[in-house]
Amino acid sequence: MPGIQITPRPFYLAEQSDPDDAQYAFGYEITITNHSGNDVQLMDRHWLISDANDQHTEVQGQGVVGQQPVIATGQSYTYQSSILLKTPFGCMRGSYTFQNKHNEQLFEVTIPPFALAIPHLIN
Repeated sequence: MPGIQITPRPFYLAEQSDPDDAQYAFGYEITITNHSGNDVQLMDRHWLISDANDQHTEVQGQGVVGQQPVIATGQSYTYQSSILLKTPFGCMRGSYTFQNKHNEQLFEVTIPPFALAIPHLIN
């Protein structure tokens, strides 16, 4: 279903990181905007997370941050979460499964890949 826009905004959490112990904390804010003609409900998430050591983690589950929000047509939903990596650089990509509240159809929307990096690490 076209019309669902996913906008990620990652950021480094220096105060929660310990580079000496290979612990790098990153937060990310996701804004989901519904430009479709129907209300939708976010049902599930699927993340693929990679670090600079080529270690991969897959995360699947219901909703986001304990919620399965309904996003009305023309509205947005924003949430924040975090991840811990063993390297100062990584990336995330994935998808959300939504349900069209008009006809109960399920559909998947790709989450665009985004970098997780300590500031000034990449240009």
